[in-house]
Amino acid sequence: MKASEIRDLTTEEIVARLKDETEKLLRLKLNHAVSAVERPSDILNTRRNVARLKTILTQRSAEAQTTN
Repeated sequence: MKASEIRDLTTEEIVARLKDETEKLLRLKLNHAVSAVERPSDILNTRRNVARLKTILTQRSAEAQTTN
């Protein structure tokens, strides 16, 4: 997911997507600890998506604080 796609989402959608991606990352890490994962790059991509989502949320909260 690209940052431009994330910016098009509402804050509530971003929070929901962040929860889903965080759960997905946890599952991938647990599966990787138990056995080999088919695509280890999925862990990296999911971790980056979580970071992107958190970054956009932080930017939005900073914008909200400066406008108030």
